[in-house]
Amino acid sequence: MSGVYGKCFDPTGARHGIPTYPWRLAPHGLATRRQLRAQGLRPGGQPIAAQAMRINRRTGGPRVAYLYREDLALPVRPMTSRKWGALALAMLARRTCPSCRLDAGYCIPRSLGMCVPCAYPTTPTPVPDLGGQP
Repeated sequence: MSGVYGKCFDPTGARHGIPTYPWRLAPHGLATRRQLRAQGLRPGGQPIAAQAMRINRRTGGPRVAYLYREDLALPVRPMTSRKWGALALAMLARRTCPSCRLDAGYCIPRSLGMCVPCAYPTTPTPVPDLGGQP
């Protein structure tokens, strides 16, 4: 057993306080929040049942994902009309340029803080004078 695998394998919870499994090797019946959401479920207030851990090769620190029991998970609450409306207004605010106040049709990049045409305005090129009449 490798040293990294040994640090991440603690099914009794003696070392980490809760059962710990290596990344991608958790037993069946346990899932992360994202995996529950993909199945149309949510944790529903249940405590953390276990964790999946791996050691980050660059920093040497652990990466942890909390696991919940699938049999205790509840179905996801449906979106109400007010929640849909609030989400639509939030997305409209992300698409609206603060400079020109127009809907850009895409989410404004946070790095620019405004839509691309406002951030990089094109200067019109002067028309050359061909010696015509005044």
